[in-house]
Amino acid sequence: MSFIDQAITFFLSGDGWVLQVFLVVIVVLACDLLQRKIIARLIKHAEEKTANIWDDAFFNAMRRPISLVLWVLAVNIISRLVESSEEQQLIGAMAVVSHVGIIIAITWFVTEFIRHAQYKLISEEMAKSANDESRIDRVTIEALCKLFRLAVIITAGIVLLETLGFSISGVLAFGGIGGIAIGFAAKDLLSNFFGGLMIYLDRPFAVGDWIRSDDREIEGTVEYIGWRQTRIRTFAKRPIYVPNSVFSTIVVENPSRMSHRRIKEIIGVRYDDIAKVHSIVEQVKTMLQEHPEIDTSQTLIVNFDTYAASSVEFFIYTFTKTVNWIKYHEVKQDVLLQIANIVEAHEAEFAFPTSTLHLHNETPELAGLVEQDKKS
Repeated sequence: MSFIDQAITFFLSGDGWVLQVFLVVIVVLACDLLQRKIIARLIKHAEEKTANIWDDAFFNAMRRPISLVLWVLAVNIISRLVESSEEQQLIGAMAVVSHVGIIIAITWFVTEFIRHAQYKLISEEMAKSANDESRIDRVTIEALCKLFRLAVIITAGIVLLETLGFSISGVLAFGGIGGIAIGFAAKDLLSNFFGGLMIYLDRPFAVGDWIRSDDREIEGTVEYIGWRQTRIRTFAKRPIYVPNSVFSTIVVENPSRMSHRRIKEIIGVRYDDIAKVHSIVEQVKTMLQEHPEIDTSQTLIVNFDTYAASSVEFFIYTFTKTVNWIKYHEVKQDVLLQIANIVEAHEAEFAFPTSTLHLHNETPELAGLVEQDKKS
């Protein structure tokens, strides 16, 4: 007997169910290949023809879960074929496998949808202007997507336990008692978790921001925001690991979100040049109003201020357009040098602490006493 004849005899044995199972596998393979090609075209069309991020995420998320569903259906059909052939010992196991497979496929689809939507949202938000008030920062998107995925996985786990025959009421009761015990044992951990959640929701700072707090002597650039702690890199390049619960009890300043940088300086000239102060002040004010890097829409003050011990002082109070630390100092340097030129152009001088000692002239009587003392 040839190999082909032997194969036909094998497939036709046992009331023909082996051949039927083989055909089911072939059909599922073909359907899986076809659905992959169809979804690939749908993804390409969604990415090229529509600006909506949700259809992109939907089609990207459904490819592999659909494959799993097809194979679960194949298992279900095969279980019915086995049942017709009186192989009763496999029927119950295959039914459970089918139910578990469907639950896993749905969970897989939802988590993949959230993951693809997260990437699309981040790309879209990063393309917006930094000053756009509708912009959602990356940290918030990642946090919310993590919460959604966690909720989906927990729900799927509960449904799986019910499918496998476990009592949900018992599981929930045990979870409630265990949650109370864990809550007391991990109080600090939970406070850090909710502190991190508040950071994600309130967004007082984000990764890359320069923050500072005088309450705890914290200052540096935020590198990472986790569920338990936040890592801050100081300007000395040392990392600081701050528990998230700390941020609910301290005042945090976020200089990265300043709209302008301030120049506030006090200038002192000699008392001998007090008559020139008015013209100096007016020319300095004009210079600031015409300076291309000074924002004249903000507060701009140049006024004579006080009589100091060794000088008469005027002050400048203005804001630069830039918030960049390096460029700000370049602008400030230019402003101060121009003030020096204005003072010099008025033939005035900057004041410095001085002391004057006044000596009285000798009277004739004192001079006679000194001379008499010398003779004696």
